[in-house]
Amino acid sequence: MKQLQETVNYLKNEGVNDPAIGIVLGTGLGGLVSEIEIIKSIDYDKIPNFPVSTVESHHGKLIYGTIRGKKVLVMQGRFHYYEGYNMKEITFPIRVMKLLGVQNLLISNAAGAINLAYKKSSLMMLTDHINLYPDNPLIGKNWDDFGPRFPDMSEPYSLKLNNLLRDISVKQNIQLHEGVYVPVMGPNLETKAEYKMIRLLGGDAVGMSTVPEVIVARHMNLPCCAISVLTDECDPEHLEPVAIEDILAAAAIAEPQLTTLYTELIARL
Repeated sequence: MKQLQETVNYLKNEGVNDPAIGIVLGTGLGGLVSEIEIIKSIDYDKIPNFPVSTVESHHGKLIYGTIRGKKVLVMQGRFHYYEGYNMKEITFPIRVMKLLGVQNLLISNAAGAINLAYKKSSLMMLTDHINLYPDNPLIGKNWDDFGPRFPDMSEPYSLKLNNLLRDISVKQNIQLHEGVYVPVMGPNLETKAEYKMIRLLGGDAVGMSTVPEVIVARHMNLPCCAISVLTDECDPEHLEPVAIEDILAAAAIAEPQLTTLYTELIARL
C-alpha cells in the first residue's frame, strides 16, 4: 500500500488528475494513442515502483489525456508473466488506476483463434475466461480496503460495457466475435495437442495476458471489458509456424476497427 500511494502521489504531482477511463493496450495495438489529446506522457522507468515492459512491441509509456472529451489514462504496453514479473507486479498499474479515480477499464490483447470460425485479423469481445495461469494476483494477505477475500467472478466482463460494444459494432458495421479467452504462461506458442486441449475446454482464443488485470479489477469492483485481436488461426490439423512479425502485421490490419470501437465506447461512458 505504501508503494501504491507513492506511485499515486508521483502521478498526481505530474498532473494526472481524476482520469475516468483506464486503457491497457496489448501487442501491436498502440494505434489508439493517435486519438488521444495528450496532456502528459511518462516513461514507465520514470514512475516509482512501476515495472518496465521488456517486450519489443510494447512501448512502455503511461499516457494521460482526453478522448472525446473524457479523461483517459493509457498503458501503452503491458507486463506479462513470461517476462519474469509476479502477478502483483503485473497488476500493480491497475491498482494505481483505481486509486487515481478510474471508473471503467478497457483492455486489448493479441490472441490466437482457437475457434476456427474466427479468422485472422478479426476481433473478439471477451465474455468469459478460463484461467490456466499457475498463479493468481490475489494470493497472499487480502487487501480489505480494495475488496473481499473471495471476489465473485460471475461477471468478470461488464455486461453493460459489452452491450455497448455490441451496439457500437452493429452501427459501425464492424464484425465483433464473442467468446472465451484462455491465458497461458508463454512465451512459446502452443503445441498442436495444447490447441486441441484448449478447444476441448471451451476456449475460443488463447493468449498470454489480460486475465490477471481482470481479476484485480473485479476484486476492486472496477467494471472492465476486453477485446482480442485474433492474429493467427490455431488449427492443429493445419498448423503453420508463426513469427512475431506475422502477429504484428495481423494486429495492424484490425487495429483501426479496435480503435473505432473503443473511441465510440469512451464517448458513451
